[in-house]
Order: sequence, then C-alpha cells, then structure tokens
Amino acid sequence: MASSILMLITAALLMKLVHAQETHYVSLVNNCGQGYPVLGGLYGEFYNASETSLFKGPAWGLIAYLQYTDNNGMHLAAFYARPMVLSLLDRKQRISVDITLVPPHEFSVTTGFGYYGGCDGSGLDCTSADCIEAKHDSSQGDRQIACTAPNVNLAITFCD
Repeated sequence: MASSILMLITAALLMKLVHAQETHYVSLVNNCGQGYPVLGGLYGEFYNASETSLFKGPAWGLIAYLQYTDNNGMHLAAFYARPMVLSLLDRKQRISVDITLVPPHEFSVTTGFGYYGGCDGSGLDCTSADCIEAKHDSSQGDRQIACTAPNVNLAITFCD
C-alpha cells in the first residue's frame, strides 16, 4: 500500500517536472527570394531552418544567418542574428538576442527579429550597415535585447 502511494506521488512529481520544463520555438523566415536560412548550434549542429525548431530546455549559443550566392558566384552569409537562451540559477528564464556586425560578419540584407508568446513587440530590425542597435564591436554586450517571459519564442526574418 505504501509503495503504491509512493509510486503515485513519484509519478505526479515527474509529470509536474515535465510540464514545467521550458520550451522555445525559433523560426526563420526568408523573404529575400534567394538563399536559405541557417540555424546553427553551439556545438556545430544544424537545425532544419525550413521548419520552426522546438527547443525543450535551454538552447545555448544559437546563430542564424542567410546563406546565398551573389552575382559573382561568391558564397556569402548575410547578417547574423545570435539568439542565446539562458536559464538563470534562480529558475527564471531569459532569452537574449543581438544582431552582430562584428567582423568577419557584415551587412548584406535587411534582417530583424522579434519575440512572440511573450515580450510581443520587442525585437530589432536593421536595414543598413549603419544600424546603430547592432553589435559592431565584441565589447558591446549591451546591444542584446532580452526577454524574461517564460517559454518565449523567437522569429528571425531576412529581407523583412
């Protein structure tokens, strides 16, 4: 009898833990008419960028860019957006994103990102290499736009 009650309590706790786990959706939209978006991970893994990617738990060190070939046959990567999802020690969740133009990254197409499912309306759009909100130097950590809403999602758009 006691073991049955213990099993029920354990099952209930496990269900609560699974239910409480953070999730984040990251979607890439290519409105450029050329190239393909790339979503890469911290350890060199790549995700299917033609579909919205689901991350169960933190998604550390993601990087997104548009891969394309220019008129001279050069393979280029457009404007980088670097989403980084963090789980803080106090169990609050935070997502922090920047658009970086730190060399070797350079501007080639308009790029933007926005949060949805929390912090709606927050994000950044850069339409030129002079985008002052973008990170132009590796010391500009203050250029990240953070959101503390739980389970927030991210949409990155090229040629927005």
